[in-house]
Amino acid sequence: MELRTLGRTGLHVAPICLGGNVFGWTIDGPTSFKILDAYTDGGGNFIDTADVYSRWAPGNTGGESEVVIGNWLQGHGGRDGLIIASKGGSPMGDDPNMKGLSRRRIIAAVDASLGRLKTDYIDLYQSHQDDRATPLEETLRAYSDLIQAGKIRYIGASNYSAWRLTRALWESDRHGFPRYETIQPPYHLLNRADYERELEPMCQELGVGVITYSSLASGFLTGKYRRDGALPSSQRAGGIRDRYMNDRGFGILDAVEGVAKARGATPTQVALAWILARPGMTAPIASATSVEQVGELLGAADLHLSDDDLKALDTASAWK
Repeated sequence: MELRTLGRTGLHVAPICLGGNVFGWTIDGPTSFKILDAYTDGGGNFIDTADVYSRWAPGNTGGESEVVIGNWLQGHGGRDGLIIASKGGSPMGDDPNMKGLSRRRIIAAVDASLGRLKTDYIDLYQSHQDDRATPLEETLRAYSDLIQAGKIRYIGASNYSAWRLTRALWESDRHGFPRYETIQPPYHLLNRADYERELEPMCQELGVGVITYSSLASGFLTGKYRRDGALPSSQRAGGIRDRYMNDRGFGILDAVEGVAKARGATPTQVALAWILARPGMTAPIASATSVEQVGELLGAADLHLSDDDLKALDTASAWK
């Protein structure tokens, strides 16, 4: 599997990033271990998680995904060659002083994540959500100190608008702080405009790596949702029905399935390969709940869509 350089960093990552949001939520520890084994055995080396995964599930407090990954790393015999990305700064929580991207919050969050991951450094630590209440200078200075301490290597941002990311890059340049080297936006065939309008040209111009989440539209682009079929027994099915099960959504899915049939691939692989073909793209994030799904995800990295394939998908999902 050909690795890609992550923005301007020295990190070389697999073109498919394994999402850890399902670990400790919809799948248990042993199943998660099998998925992590299958991903790394298949050549993958890039795993994304967050300290808030999966606080929303009944009985969970957050950090469950990091605990699973940490236990797996411990049994795996180390993390040589693996790139671990995590996130902090989610607005979820009860203590108002321990939300967002204040210095106190970031330093405490990184130390807690290191403990759960059972490691002494995180390759890519991302601000999970923009925090307008905290000065960018305070956030970036805290990250600078954490990098100096060797606890994180690089920083990135998630869910930032183009103008806020640009402002953060300017603050880093002005003060000599580390800069956000990556952005993690929601992006898929049904949701193109927000990323392509402003973030995409900005990231290409400034060399910011791009790691997309919701890359399969929460599973809609896998093809398991049908016009007249019953909803899958998934916790996300109701939301998917409301957002995507309409004429536009099924028109895009028809185009995906048409390309998949012609190329002998699956809809999942086509949807991910389309993201990989975007200029300046590093890796889509996708999660798996079975070993079979891991193989399917990794297969997307070897699927090179033709100009005609891309034109068909672009036309069906056009937003301008």
